Amino acid sequence: MDYANSDHGGADPLAVKVLIAGGFGVGKTTMVGAVSEVAPLHTEEYLTHAGIGVDDLELVDGKSTTTVALDFGRITINGELVLYLFGTPGQERFWFMWNDLVDGAMGAIVLVDTRRLDVSFASIDFFESRGVPFVVGVNCFHGVRDRTAQEIRAALDLDPGVPLVLCDARDRTSGRDVLLALIDHLMADQPDPSPHAVS
Repeated sequence: MDYANSDHGGADPLAVKVLIAGGFGVGKTTMVGAVSEVAPLHTEEYLTHAGIGVDDLELVDGKSTTTVALDFGRITINGELVLYLFGTPGQERFWFMWNDLVDGAMGAIVLVDTRRLDVSFASIDFFESRGVPFVVGVNCFHGVRDRTAQEIRAALDLDPGVPLVLCDARDRTSGRDVLLALIDHLMADQPDPSPHAVS
């Protein structure tokens, strides 16, 4: 899937900052890498013995690295709209960074893994408490869809107005569909959104 060419002339496009959040190992870094039109910035470090007993590797036993600051990518939707993507770190000890990352964000994607829904509760609470619009992207690892959308919505206790999209974080088109769901959600909440400063 090719995104629009950013060489458009005229006024600068509207820059929209979007966070991609969720628990440890749900696919945030993977999604940023899959959809970004530029080589993404990653701040990943290898998991070490120091994380034993701190990072829960159950059901993510193949994971060897973790984000320690942020992931960054960019998507030019068209000559009038550019999305700047900021992937948050998932481990609790790095959550203090979310307060800075959320500054200027117009919306967020909360990625969830149905095998470990509990690791994404904090992300949902974070955006709800700050009034940041968000959508939930259900990362269906290896194409496994072991719960219905209704069951996931009930388990997460989602507000009826929060969109929920089944996706594959590895797939560019699937990631794009989640981002488009967020844009639709933002436009429905704010028919004429004002540009926010991107920090």
